[in-house]
Amino acid sequence: MDALLVSYGVEWLNLLVRWLHLITGIAWIGASFYFVWLDNSIRPPKAGSDLAKKGVSGELWAVHGGGFYNPQKYLVAPAELPEELHWFKWEAYATWLSGFAMLFIVYYFNASAMMINKDVADLSTWQAIGVGLGTLVIGWTVYDLLCRSPLGKREGLLGIVMYLFIVAAAYVLSHLLSGRAAYIHVGAMIGTMMVGNVLMVIIPGQRKLVEAMRVGKSPDPIYGKKAKQRSVHNNYFTLPVLFIMISNHYGMTYSHPYNWLILAAIIAAGALIRHFFNLRHAGRVSFGYPIAGVALLLAVAIAIAPRPVPPVAPVAKAEAAVAGAPAAVAAPSADMAHIQEIIGQRCATCHSAQPTQPGFATAPAGVMLQTADQIRQHADKVYQQAVQLKAMPLANLTHITDEERALIGTWYTSGAK
Repeated sequence: MDALLVSYGVEWLNLLVRWLHLITGIAWIGASFYFVWLDNSIRPPKAGSDLAKKGVSGELWAVHGGGFYNPQKYLVAPAELPEELHWFKWEAYATWLSGFAMLFIVYYFNASAMMINKDVADLSTWQAIGVGLGTLVIGWTVYDLLCRSPLGKREGLLGIVMYLFIVAAAYVLSHLLSGRAAYIHVGAMIGTMMVGNVLMVIIPGQRKLVEAMRVGKSPDPIYGKKAKQRSVHNNYFTLPVLFIMISNHYGMTYSHPYNWLILAAIIAAGALIRHFFNLRHAGRVSFGYPIAGVALLLAVAIAIAPRPVPPVAPVAKAEAAVAGAPAAVAAPSADMAHIQEIIGQRCATCHSAQPTQPGFATAPAGVMLQTADQIRQHADKVYQQAVQLKAMPLANLTHITDEERALIGTWYTSGAK
């Protein structure tokens, strides 16, 4: 089969699985946000009331979609098991499965371009994939053991330790994989922790509650407490994971030399902002958390703001002349013809109507750089990605040189348009 058709088929598979991942993710995150809001918003019934006698620990009234709702939460379980009981699990499973499929389609299928950066670590394709998969297994194992250890009873300290573990994982991955792959695998690791919580703790705990009621036993409240703990953890993981899901569009973060530190700051900002909303739902308003979160994001934006790239300097090359004297060789010019030649050789292998780079069926982000007019149209992006961030070409597959990057910078700063 033609390689272009294979790449085109993979592109469609990418689209459909990504769409599914987005849909199921919305369903899972929406349910997570709703139930944490519900837990924080319910209020205990009056002592001696019928609800209190039934074992209801909290309730609330809400209006939505033209109707009134009255959710009630029982302290452990109702006296009788209802005939119809709704479970929330497939949203989580479908989100993780589609996300795992995305790892294969986007990263593992084209690891040489998407995962490996020879300037970071000279890994083989299978080594890079092994690092990625190992991260998911190790991440869940460490997290689960920490939660089950005595540290699991000290939520604040557990949160700090888990944050440091995630930052350490980001640091290690950023020194093994390309920045983009490092970010996405930190997100996949956290996502694996989240679905592991559902699969291994939350749903089994709920099943034990239901089974106890079916045989007429009083359910052990410990299962509900453990499930609630992991559910809250998932809630705090959500904003960092959502950022990582979209981070591949923002090379200014993952292509930075200190990309792991940038990710650490953004994860902390997301957790602080989420904490504000959780407290607010419980009736406590503390603006210090979102202010700190926004300040962190602002500090990152200022710290990684682009700096002007100095124009290329003339290159002196000592050569043995016929008379034995060194000769000076002028630097290549930064005229449009030469810039088009560089971009055609280094960038247009992907950014063209029919890419020649294996694994690409269409131009990434629809940006084509085949003609002088197209190059001028996207001059800002070319300068940012190839010169300032050095994020492109991906993994420097086309071996663009620093001199060529500097020539593009000279062309841009001297009036590319």
